[in-house]
Amino acid sequence: MNSLSTYDYVVFLVYFLIVAIYGWAVYRKKQAHKENSKDFFLAKDSLTWWAIGASLIASNISAEQFIGMSGSGFTMGLAIATYEWMAAATLIIVAIFFIPVYLKNKIYTMPQFLGQRYNNTVAMIMAVFWLLLYVVVNLTSILYLGALAINSISGINTTACMYVLAVFAIIITLGGMKVIGYTDVIQVFFLILGGLATTYLALELVATHFGSSGVLNGLAMVKEKAADHFHMIFRQEDPHYMDLPGLTVLIGGMWIVNLNYWGCNQYITQRALGADLKTARSGLLFAAGLKLLMPVIVVLPGIAAYVLYKEGYGDFNTAMIKDGSLNPDSAYPVLLNLLPSGLKGLSFAALTAAIVASLAGKANSIATIFTLDIYNKVINKEANEHRQVIVGRITVIVAMLLAIIIAPQLGIDKKGGFQFIQEYTGFVSPGIFAMFILGFFWKRTTSNAALFATIGGFLLSVGFKALPNFCNLEWLSNFGFAKLAEQKDGSMLYEIPFLDRMGFVFIICVVSMVIISLFENRNGVNPKGLEVDRSMFKTNAGFAAGALIISGVLIALYSIFW
Repeated sequence: MNSLSTYDYVVFLVYFLIVAIYGWAVYRKKQAHKENSKDFFLAKDSLTWWAIGASLIASNISAEQFIGMSGSGFTMGLAIATYEWMAAATLIIVAIFFIPVYLKNKIYTMPQFLGQRYNNTVAMIMAVFWLLLYVVVNLTSILYLGALAINSISGINTTACMYVLAVFAIIITLGGMKVIGYTDVIQVFFLILGGLATTYLALELVATHFGSSGVLNGLAMVKEKAADHFHMIFRQEDPHYMDLPGLTVLIGGMWIVNLNYWGCNQYITQRALGADLKTARSGLLFAAGLKLLMPVIVVLPGIAAYVLYKEGYGDFNTAMIKDGSLNPDSAYPVLLNLLPSGLKGLSFAALTAAIVASLAGKANSIATIFTLDIYNKVINKEANEHRQVIVGRITVIVAMLLAIIIAPQLGIDKKGGFQFIQEYTGFVSPGIFAMFILGFFWKRTTSNAALFATIGGFLLSVGFKALPNFCNLEWLSNFGFAKLAEQKDGSMLYEIPFLDRMGFVFIICVVSMVIISLFENRNGVNPKGLEVDRSMFKTNAGFAAGALIISGVLIALYSIFW
């Protein structure tokens, strides 16, 4: 039943009041000190390690994870968890090698890094690009998919859901990064608690259906009835190989996806850039630990839903059908609608928390880039601290209004789920990551090489996507880099999986950047190289121990579910 009971609304109201009151308290405490731009955009020296870690997760997990990854769990199983578990390993690498470079060189935004390392042209191109990407793609997707998800659970009008989510997010964002960071701790609490409640229900339903009870019995039955859904590495003959091509998830393009997202993305790195190195690293390690838990919340319910669907449980089969065909992305909303009153309100609050936290984080990043990298460098170079904060707040409101206007026009709900988002983000990730990684660690990298990676990387990605239309790639299938796939017109073509395409583009970009840089810079070191030395990458004993534990758990998980 797509509606909320009085008990559900009471639970949701309690969640809303806790977040609102706590956020107001943090804001009032912050007002005791004179606010400046670094406080507003970065919460300079204000966030603790646990607030940074929680904020990273709250900003990352949204409707596309709850709905899209559960849908992927329904169709392909646990393998989709590689996005979460490989992110845990990536966060450790970012903490050791990326964050020290940013903090040592006093870098607060990604365009600032590009301007400092390359030149203002590269910085401005990427600042405009990121603004367009964040507003037109990311903010609209989070807002619209979130509104659709809430509509499917509550029955509330989708447009009304968009307005409520936007207003809620604006209220939090206007308080600045410190308010976002600390309210995200509460958001993550509800996100995990509500998410675990849904997982509990799904496994209990499976156990009950087979004449048993208890979560562990339910999990055992899910593993038995959906044994093919508990493999992390797909063989080439698997129908889902195009989405997750075998060992590429361990040694190929999955690293580019994650390192670009967690290490070269204003939306994410911003949480750690206002802290000292020890605090930032501890926050990233905490986030890595939480990442290990995420598949239990966003993937396992989808696999349980698959078992219930296969067994014809109740009205499950009917509820999973949309427009006459099976819709895997319905798995999570269908499960939520089976929850009892009160518990459904808790899970509804969890989903709302994930969406609002992501919206607030994205809006703050938009405001940061526009204010510090465009307004303060092009429009008003003399703007004082107070003016910058005002411009930041206005930008938040304008960006959210644009998202509300644009979102319904994009047909986001018709374009697929989680894999779609990953694939089309992958058109720009390889070039951007190549530009960042060489900019970090090779001082001879030049600005023209960076421009090639930015523009050439995108064109190469488009070229590899279109390549099967012009030549037969059957020979690549012998090496595991192509698979016969059905096209929209019913024809069959050998396509390169998008994660492999990303790997190829990244390698071409790196080689090309090296050649361009060596040709341009025959005399030696580029004077714009960053300050980097080996001592920056040393970690304390506590961090090292935590990193080893997480790495050990990951090795165990991949060994068990290979």
